[in-house]
Amino acid sequence: MNEDDLERLVTTPMPFGQYAGRVIADLPGHYLAWFARQGVPQGEIGRLLRLMYEIDHNDLRGLLAPLRR
Repeated sequence: MNEDDLERLVTTPMPFGQYAGRVIADLPGHYLAWFARQGVPQGEIGRLLRLMYEIDHNDLRGLLAPLRR
């Protein structure tokens, strides 16, 4: 993880599914947990979903607040 990854969490929209269009940082915890159980997609989106799940699971969403525009 690096600073660019955190920036991507607050700028990259979810490309599909129930929350399509919502930035990854705003996805609800239960949705992130579902991906963690069922498996995340391959590629960049999957990597960001795993990172966001860890941030949410460890109650660290506040770290993203300064990065929001």
